[in-house]
Amino acid sequence: MDGVLVSISIIIGISAILAIVARAIKQPPMIGYLIAGVLVGPFAFNLINPDSSQIITIFAHIGIALLLFIVGLSLDFRVLKEMGRVAILAGVVQVLLTAIVGYFIVLQLGFSITSAVYIGLALSFSSTVVVVKILSDKKEIDTLHGRIALGILIIQDFIAALALMTIPIIQENSGMNAIYSKVGLAMALIVGVILISVFVIQRFLNYLARNQEALFLFGIAWALTLAALFDSLGFSLEIGALMAGISLASSKYTLELGGKIKPLRDFFIVLFFIFLGSQLSPPITSIMIKNALILSAFVIIGKPLIVMIILKLFGYKKRVNFFAGVSLAQVSEFSLILLLVGFNLGQISQENMSLLVLISIFTIGISSYFLYYANRIFNKCSFMLNIFEGNKEEGMLSKKEEFDVILFGYHRIGYKLLKTLKQMKAKVLVVDYNPKVILQLSKEKINCVYGDACDPEFLREIELEKAKLVISTVTDEESNLTIEDYLKYTNSEAVFIATAEQPRQAMDLYEKGIDYVIVPHHLGGDLFSTIVKAFKTEKAKYHDLGKQHYHELKKAKDSSSF
Repeated sequence: MDGVLVSISIIIGISAILAIVARAIKQPPMIGYLIAGVLVGPFAFNLINPDSSQIITIFAHIGIALLLFIVGLSLDFRVLKEMGRVAILAGVVQVLLTAIVGYFIVLQLGFSITSAVYIGLALSFSSTVVVVKILSDKKEIDTLHGRIALGILIIQDFIAALALMTIPIIQENSGMNAIYSKVGLAMALIVGVILISVFVIQRFLNYLARNQEALFLFGIAWALTLAALFDSLGFSLEIGALMAGISLASSKYTLELGGKIKPLRDFFIVLFFIFLGSQLSPPITSIMIKNALILSAFVIIGKPLIVMIILKLFGYKKRVNFFAGVSLAQVSEFSLILLLVGFNLGQISQENMSLLVLISIFTIGISSYFLYYANRIFNKCSFMLNIFEGNKEEGMLSKKEEFDVILFGYHRIGYKLLKTLKQMKAKVLVVDYNPKVILQLSKEKINCVYGDACDPEFLREIELEKAKLVISTVTDEESNLTIEDYLKYTNSEAVFIATAEQPRQAMDLYEKGIDYVIVPHHLGGDLFSTIVKAFKTEKAKYHDLGKQHYHELKKAKDSSSF
């Protein structure tokens, strides 16, 4: 055990160093974790022995379960009602087209028909873990392209789980009845989980919420229990963990559960990427590298093009299509599991396994970079993507209207600002890239439109330069600089107020010419200083103000602004 702890400590230390290096050279930390996995695996230092490999594998699975559990907590069925149709059609068509094209490419590279079937199907799946992790880091899970990508990933995961179930059954010649019984069991499990959640778990949570530690431990236990249950019955732990989250999504405790579990999830997810990188085994030949590069190019370029074409047919804008397509430009953890099943059945070789690991490292590394810097990439190549432009409109924007104030971001700060602006009787347009927020504001008959502040073409569409006051509660520095550049380019006289999380970011924005920058914790400190000065040590005044604050928070939460 001492040797295992030393090995894992060294592995995590190497990962931390490479993550720091990746950050210093402005690369996604995920790339550092993958390289760390390659270095500590048999390809380089061989620091992973059988015992430590088993522990890392278990930790990696825990990380995947917690990640998908948190995703499930955030799913809103009002939004998924529309996303469901898009996700099912786009997901199924994308898997079929990618698998077929991939099959013929693999055949042309000289592989056998069996290997081509396995590898072609493996190339069609994208990594839920990678995409959700990066979109969560960028706070884009709730965006339209994030919802679409997540919906397609869920469909892919169901197809992959079905493939993993059917391959051994077909190998055993068990017939279609066995497949039908598996599908029936899956549906029964899902219905059972939802019924237990509605009639038992939701009421139990009210009791558990009296103790934060109990609520935290229950969330972890519920996620891991369902993940283990689905896995033991021949399904995937990913689907089980996702269902655990979905079953609690309507609870009023989802924010608390998600917030407490995220730090734990991040640690285990790091070990997942280390584990993935460590699966690369020698020998690595020049032919294998060439084949890996060709197939990686297909995944990185071909798969997003297929997704973008499908979404264009649904009428979505080129920006949404591009972001959703780029999100899926890698192979999945399911791909590795699929080939592992084939390898254990004696249908494919170790060389095929190593090839897919190499493809995984190439595609995850490159697609991670694309995802982190998608805004910059899109802005540079936007003119080339006009063929993917749809005609779908989001929100209630009337192009003939002009607005005194344009507010970017309704979440938290925007909620309070909109309330004040309405009291001032200002004509306000709210811009947000969370379709749930747009749905809620539309119901309240508030002028709103779905859009991204990083898109200059969108800023032109809403005629930003005509506004008298532009307020951005978005803390992303690139978004704020895009707005400032657009206002300068159009010679607008609008006052521009931006938001920054850190003083250093605020100073950078001031140096770029922005009129005023909101730094929430600084303003909060100033406000509370005035309260302390006025109330001193009078307990009753603080208590009354606290009750008022509580009701405001509850109203904000009920209006879906949180």
